[in-house]
Amino acid sequence: MTDAISSILSQIRAHEMRMRGPDAAPGNAIAPSALAPGAVAGGAAAPGFQQTLNNAIDSVSRAQNTSGALQQAFEMGDPRADLARVMVAMQQSSVAFRATVEVRNRLVQAYQDVMNMPV
Repeated sequence: MTDAISSILSQIRAHEMRMRGPDAAPGNAIAPSALAPGAVAGGAAAPGFQQTLNNAIDSVSRAQNTSGALQQAFEMGDPRADLARVMVAMQQSSVAFRATVEVRNRLVQAYQDVMNMPV
């Protein structure tokens, strides 16, 4: 279980570094943008948690819609929708959905942990 958690954390960190760009602060260093909310070196505001979550959910929705459209095209006999593309699209949407559900479960658990803390 700890290997799975470590793997997920490393994937999140890698994604975070890709989102920040090549001039990002390494490791757990605090980026200058974290010190002043809404202020980023480039002048553009970094997306907040809500925006990031909305983008992730939209991405999952698009993957599911694409998978459904490819599946329907294959069933209708469209020659451009071969079985391999349909299966890959279905697996991508399935993995994206399962990851989203897992993130939701972790957020709910974190919320419950915080709410159960003694004051």
